Amino acid sequence: MAKIGTGRMLPLMKLNRFYARQLWNAVNQTSRSATTLAVGEPTGPSVKTDIPGPKSKQLMDELSELQLTASVQLFADYDRSQGNYLVDVDGNTLLDVYMQISSMPLGYNHPDMLKSMDNPHNIKSVVNRPALGVFPGADWPKKLKSVLMSVAPPGMPCLNTMMCGSCSNENAFKNIFIWYQRTKRGKEMTFTPDEMESCMLNMPPGSPSLSLLSFKGAFHGRTLGALSTTRSKHIHKIDVPAFDWPVASFPVYKYPLEENVRENEAEDRRCLAEVEDLIEKYKKRGSPVAGIVVEPIQSEGGDNEASPKFFQELQRIAKKHGSALLVDEVQTGGGPTGKMWCHEHFNLDSPPDIITFSKKMQLGGYYMKPEFKPQLGYRVFNTWMGDPGKLVLLQSVVEVIKRDNLLDVVQKSGKKLQQGLYQLQKEFPALINSARGRGTFLAINCSDTKLRDDVVARLRKKGIQSGGCGEIAVRLRPALIFQEHHADIFLDRFRQVLAETK
Repeated sequence: MAKIGTGRMLPLMKLNRFYARQLWNAVNQTSRSATTLAVGEPTGPSVKTDIPGPKSKQLMDELSELQLTASVQLFADYDRSQGNYLVDVDGNTLLDVYMQISSMPLGYNHPDMLKSMDNPHNIKSVVNRPALGVFPGADWPKKLKSVLMSVAPPGMPCLNTMMCGSCSNENAFKNIFIWYQRTKRGKEMTFTPDEMESCMLNMPPGSPSLSLLSFKGAFHGRTLGALSTTRSKHIHKIDVPAFDWPVASFPVYKYPLEENVRENEAEDRRCLAEVEDLIEKYKKRGSPVAGIVVEPIQSEGGDNEASPKFFQELQRIAKKHGSALLVDEVQTGGGPTGKMWCHEHFNLDSPPDIITFSKKMQLGGYYMKPEFKPQLGYRVFNTWMGDPGKLVLLQSVVEVIKRDNLLDVVQKSGKKLQQGLYQLQKEFPALINSARGRGTFLAINCSDTKLRDDVVARLRKKGIQSGGCGEIAVRLRPALIFQEHHADIFLDRFRQVLAETK
């Protein structure tokens, strides 16, 4: 317990929140633009023990009795973590430029998000978690319109909410197949006895032979259907049966981009020609491509990018062949590229057909054009169909993004980060190269996998929590509240790591 001003005693948790609110109010009174600063966060990283430290190791031993812990890096103290800083159970304070794999839009313990849980109605939305497809609350339509639809991609008036990124893609695939078959038969409302009986045996015509085209290096989830479009690492897929669906090459560019324009344009043409050839091939095989699924930036696969021209032509190919275009914005959505949706950078001829989301959006789901909404109930359905509690949090996130102009913050901080990475690759060309990205959604390659893993580990020792992707890339996924002075701290520690590399 501790005393506050009047001598009143407050529990420790309430004390921490009291301090956060007091500091937040003080900053608010100083300047509205300053509200983008994380209140009460540490002034910098501080490492006291090895990571994982003794307490984390003890907890790993306890957890390993119940489940595999090979992926666990440390155990966090989420009561003490604040803003852009993650604190672990051993008291180490890390500047987090990875943010729970791109899923923390406002960092840790943001006052607006904490405040949202002070509302008794919101608490009851969490406690009485409904089966939204059957018993939604009275405010559910209003919440969907005021929160999710307020940041919807242009031209996407319909949506389904889901639990996570994998199940968002998984169910969006179903919407595509349903749409494709309805387009083919001209209606959805009536099925033949043969269709109804054969689908129960996983046989056509009820279970038609259709396919989805994805790309080498793609990651769309680990559930069974989504896994057939995931192509990033063998560990995700090995031993698991998969659909025989086409996989096309994703552009592999030469960097710096401005020095390799001709070569990269040729790479775009090569990959697009491969897409079209595969669509024709699978049509002849009797397994037409109902849809194409693609990430704006291939994240898990190595932060691989393609040009706006590539995506424009990809959409035209999809339309030409009667295939849907699904853009997977699970990791890129929610603002980290400087726009709410990464595909907005591409100046497409028209909106994509479906956009999936999760991570920074707090809950999963997908936006879609009206023709992709099924006409019959239970065709896309599960018990929870999302989570009203997560929508409460997203409401706070959206309000803060708009109020504090966080997309502008992302662009400014991203520019500083990217310029810093360009400078570092000039200083250490034998170690790092190919800096790339949009906003603060950035990556840089190391010379090999061993160095990349070593760099990530040594950054952590210097108080920076980062992450890898693909075989050789270090990826940055900071919160939207990440400021230019945080970029300075990261770049300074990164330079130290590179300078100490032998």
